[in-house]
Amino acid sequence: MSNWHEKEMRAVYGETLNELIAANPAIFCLEADLSKASGTNPTVAAANPENFINVGVAEANMIGVAAGLASEGKIPFCATFTCFASRRVYDQITISVAYANNNVKIVGTAPGITAGPNGGTHMCFQDLAIMRAMPNMHVYSPADPYELRAVMNWMANNKQPMYMQLIRHQVDAIFDESCTFDPTRAVQLRSGSDVTLVTTGYMTHFALKAADTLAAQGVSVDLLHYPSVKPFDEKSLIASAQRTGSVVTVENQSIIGGLGGAVCEVLSGNYPVPVKRLGVPDSFGEVATEEYLFAKHGFGPAEIAAACSQMAAKKKGAQ
Repeated sequence: MSNWHEKEMRAVYGETLNELIAANPAIFCLEADLSKASGTNPTVAAANPENFINVGVAEANMIGVAAGLASEGKIPFCATFTCFASRRVYDQITISVAYANNNVKIVGTAPGITAGPNGGTHMCFQDLAIMRAMPNMHVYSPADPYELRAVMNWMANNKQPMYMQLIRHQVDAIFDESCTFDPTRAVQLRSGSDVTLVTTGYMTHFALKAADTLAAQGVSVDLLHYPSVKPFDEKSLIASAQRTGSVVTVENQSIIGGLGGAVCEVLSGNYPVPVKRLGVPDSFGEVATEEYLFAKHGFGPAEIAAACSQMAAKKKGAQ
């Protein structure tokens, strides 16, 4: 295995952008004065200065510049904090990117509770929901550096407005260099029959820990990881729900409208089963550690395992 998992995710983002630019000079890196936070300065700025544009503290302008570049055949990757990449520029993205169907790649860094010390103003718990609701927009959330690289390669080589969450810090490897990405397919990480556990992005690491804990307790988990929240692999979810009869979702987001919302929409219309959604309730963030927020809102590894165990027990009790 290569050593990508030994690096911060933002470093992997910057180095992968350099590789993509080397393969296709039409690819551009756009920043709104947060390039060090995104991992592209000095990585991309020094190696590819002609393909690096810092628009300053002007995120809406960044989207406009990106749309202009895309309309001329360029492939812009625009990165900034998740709150700025989604909430602050939602109208610009709607009109200049999605409505115009421009080939712009938008990257939201430090999603959800990983914004940590930046507090409530920078903890965006809505980006999956609001970006998923936008016509023409694809929405991705890779879990580790190998999947990040696979997703970025897909983004660079497929013409579509796309939004991707980017965890900034280092995370453990789930996949390896052979990882591929297909936005129409979920990834089954565990096979089981007692309960379906659905996750995406950062929370997949915690879902794996919960699945291992449950296996030791004799609870069999069918773990589906969704690197693509839109498009959404309905067939895998329905097939899993038919096998297990109950579903738990977990996301680094509000439980309203994101991954849990997508799961409930699919199942309510195709195969209704009990669903428990774990994540942030209808609330804003705060300056706090991940551990504190996991405990407060109940979606850390222990809470995931408990929810799955309870769902499995209810199903057995009803039989």
